[in-house]
Amino acid sequence: MTGQAQPLALTGPLVMDTAHEVLRQAGGAASRQDLTIDFSGATDIDSSALALMMQWRREAEAAGKTVSFVNVPDNLRVLAELYGVSFLLDHHPVPT
Repeated sequence: MTGQAQPLALTGPLVMDTAHEVLRQAGGAASRQDLTIDFSGATDIDSSALALMMQWRREAEAAGKTVSFVNVPDNLRVLAELYGVSFLLDHHPVPT
């Protein structure tokens, strides 16, 4: 798919208990198209959300696609800084 990125709206909690299901529901979208992931509907968020972001970035880069994140809540930004993965919030490649 080409053109403008299609948004993937996240809703509900993004925590350890839900991360696998959220990834399953996304169905590898990041490897098929340029993708924007919208956090505006996400409720509870823990560090599992960072793992999801890393997975989506890896899938996209492996397929030559891009993924970006919008409406990232402040607490997730703080976690990204704390864990040293704030690059996820930018469009820089995932470090290898």
